[in-house]
Amino acid sequence: MHLGLIGGIGVAATVVYYQRLTAAVGGPFDLTIEHADVQALIVNNLADRREEQAEIYARHIDRLAKAGCDAVAITSLGGHFCFEETVKRSALPLISAVAPLDDFFVSEGIRTVGLLGTRVVMNTRLYGQLTQTKAVALDGRIDEIGQSYQDMAVAGTCTPEQRKLFLDAGQDMVDHLGADAVVLAGTDLNLAFDDQATNYRVIDALDVHIALLADLITGRATL
Repeated sequence: MHLGLIGGIGVAATVVYYQRLTAAVGGPFDLTIEHADVQALIVNNLADRREEQAEIYARHIDRLAKAGCDAVAITSLGGHFCFEETVKRSALPLISAVAPLDDFFVSEGIRTVGLLGTRVVMNTRLYGQLTQTKAVALDGRIDEIGQSYQDMAVAGTCTPEQRKLFLDAGQDMVDHLGADAVVLAGTDLNLAFDDQATNYRVIDALDVHIALLADLITGRATL
């Protein structure tokens, strides 16, 4: 399968998708990346302009289709806020990063997850798409955490202060909200959590998506 990625939202997220996908596939494969505008995504996400962002995605997908891609993935969980609207416009199958998560949590025996990511991801509890798993977030700190996440994603780097904020937020959800694990529901959160020791289980939603994409690329799974 020739995979298309909508990247650039942000750059660090695109890089980690590429790195982990090539490691998971373990050999040559067909990949094309379209570079989207992270600032346009932020504006549309915060204003819940789903149709507008879906139109932008559709233009990128059209170019990916012309490049010979068979399917497309969006390299941002925050960017999935208009997933259904994009599906309606898409010239290619769109492979969700959200859909595989519920089954994964169940398979791991996880009943409650704490969410870190964009404001919308946390406020909507991952777009309300977890039907078998309870999702929690630090409601009183969503604006603070969401802004820090946005700043980190745009900069492509994580400051020590931002890292401490995210690590401490994860601990708070485990200690006070009953989370069995903390889910990095924002692709750029690897900047904060990679190589960090925690007293709680951390699940990177990116890895679940990568595993699915690698299976599709290698033919171990089909659309």
